[in-house]
Amino acid sequence: MNEMSADVVRLTDVRKTYGGKRNSVVALNGVSIGFGRATFTAVMGPSGSGKSTFLHCAAGLDRPTGGAVVVEDQNLAELSEVELTRLRRERIGFVFQAFNLLPALTVQENVTLPLRLAGRRAKPELVSRVIEQVGLADRRKHLPGELSGGQQQRVAIARALVTRPAVIFADEPTGALDTRTARDVLGLLRGAVDHAGQTVVMVTHDPVAASYADRVVFLADGKFVGRLAHPTAEAVAERMTHLGAWAEREPAGAR
Repeated sequence: MNEMSADVVRLTDVRKTYGGKRNSVVALNGVSIGFGRATFTAVMGPSGSGKSTFLHCAAGLDRPTGGAVVVEDQNLAELSEVELTRLRRERIGFVFQAFNLLPALTVQENVTLPLRLAGRRAKPELVSRVIEQVGLADRRKHLPGELSGGQQQRVAIARALVTRPAVIFADEPTGALDTRTARDVLGLLRGAVDHAGQTVVMVTHDPVAASYADRVVFLADGKFVGRLAHPTAEAVAERMTHLGAWAEREPAGAR
């Protein structure tokens, strides 16, 4: 990840300000970071640190006030709304805390929805493989209401994987799940990185969830204030406890 071109997603000096001149709020204050192929990064920070804004800007859901966001060598600022929508649909996968499944569609129909929206034919063998990968081969005809929360999140992960995106952004993907189910879901994301070469960027408040990542980067007051490679839950929790002190000792960059 030393070369910028090796990054699937790259943010350079990204800033995001809300409000007018008199009552402006700085949500991101010059954030720079890259995410390489087949890596799993957890983003953590206290409430109000800018985590959600960071994810929305990195994923093209919101346009930053300044700086550049590049996904697979495409500068998002140079794309029209139509082009940006197409990029999100075809090259970016999303997994949210609220599973965001369509209740009237079966598991298989929910999984293939991104392909159909893109006007692409869903290859049966690919769809079957992805559904089997998340352990729902025997549930493909079920509706979301007939599934547990953990099974619904598995559907959401399969939906994110089916387009073979450049990157998957996960926003608190285990926030609504019990501990055991959360572990299974995190294992699926970890497996997508290790076995399918997927890139995953996950916002989380949970040190255990963060321990599944290759590295954790810490946000505070709209800036990256530290990083932790090969994290353990204990080390992440310790760092979060002393985030203010680390902010004074660590450089702002997260590389």
